[in-house]
Amino acid sequence: MTTNAIRKLTPKPPLLEVSGLCKSYGGQIGCRDVSFAIRPGEVLGIVGESGSGKSTLLACLSGRLAPDAGTISYDMKDRGPVDILTLSEPERRRLARTDWGIVHQNPRDGLRLDVSAGGNIGERPMAIGARHYGNIRAEAQDWLQKVEIDLARTDHRPRTFSGGMQQRLQIARNLVTRPRLVFMDEPTGGLDVSVQARLLDLLRGLVRELGIAVIIVTHDLAVVRLLADRLMVMQRGRVIEQGLTDQVLDDPHHPYTQLLVSSVLQV
Repeated sequence: MTTNAIRKLTPKPPLLEVSGLCKSYGGQIGCRDVSFAIRPGEVLGIVGESGSGKSTLLACLSGRLAPDAGTISYDMKDRGPVDILTLSEPERRRLARTDWGIVHQNPRDGLRLDVSAGGNIGERPMAIGARHYGNIRAEAQDWLQKVEIDLARTDHRPRTFSGGMQQRLQIARNLVTRPRLVFMDEPTGGLDVSVQARLLDLLRGLVRELGIAVIIVTHDLAVVRLLADRLMVMQRGRVIEQGLTDQVLDDPHHPYTQLLVSSVLQV
């Protein structure tokens, strides 16, 4: 076997590796003993009912919430694997601005509503050193086209946009710098079915084109079936089943996963 063939067969080292992550709120468990790894270019879906712990886990992973125990190792470009819990606050903020993206369920949480659409996108390149106004605006307009927003809206403020347009703008804002890891929290929640379908097609194309790793939290199994390579099912703060997405959804082993899948099929 040639050296190149061996390289292709060798799995890439993890981009993010989580071990024994725990978080509680008083006597209530948010997540308990969660461990997994995600590799570059992989999409990991996390599903479960409300209160299952998936949102708490995402908040811990993205640095918005401090866990009680465990480690979160991230393969930083200039330093290799580092436990992000040991980083200083400025280091974590820089990581979030440059190498990560966070797509919120409510796009208003991820946009500056009184800054133009082009300005919202342009802020990210500026955070990593871009200074040429013409280039920044051209890149912002290129991304507006990618997410199917009319260039005539470049200088319009997002508060004048529909919910679906705001979500597409938030996605462009996060992906313009080509981050290596993006966290998505119910990215299609609250949108009409037709808008959801259009947004999912857009997301799937952009994720594959850019080769970014994504951790997506949702209660919608149709979303993870379309987007996710692997799936984790959470119940009461624990991961109770995980594997390749189609395998988990087509042949669920845990009774809770079976109930989730069957409840969707019966709708």
